[in-house]
Amino acid sequence: MASIWRYLLAGLGLAALLVGILAVVFLTAPRSSLPAGPDVSRTKNTANALFVASFAPERGVVRQGELQSWLLTLKTKAGVPVEGAAIAISGGMPLHSHGLPTSPQATDYLGDGRYRIEGVKFTMSGWWQLHFAISATAGSDTVLFSVVL
Repeated sequence: MASIWRYLLAGLGLAALLVGILAVVFLTAPRSSLPAGPDVSRTKNTANALFVASFAPERGVVRQGELQSWLLTLKTKAGVPVEGAAIAISGGMPLHSHGLPTSPQATDYLGDGRYRIEGVKFTMSGWWQLHFAISATAGSDTVLFSVVL
């Protein structure tokens, strides 16, 4: 009977040692430097914090393979709509190293800081980026939005 207890205690000690080793390995393992994924926020500060920009599909749904319009809303940090902005748009798929299949343009100012962006088309699923260069009375700034299909 004493030998069974001896084997049982040895097994428990070995199991505790194994759990300790695994804990040390897990806690000291280097963390991945890769981001968790693209930032798909629809509202963000511009790069130099001159404006707060929001970007959303005009019809509320992102569609693959269709030409669509989006709304870019620009406000100052104080919440005042940005009027009369000149907006240039570029972008593409960073993981595929290609640009947009179309040339989106800011076509209409709709009031209250809202600009219609026409000619947006996502031809395939994946991570897309749209880069906006904005020039207005307050200055020039940029903002980058990611869209994942």
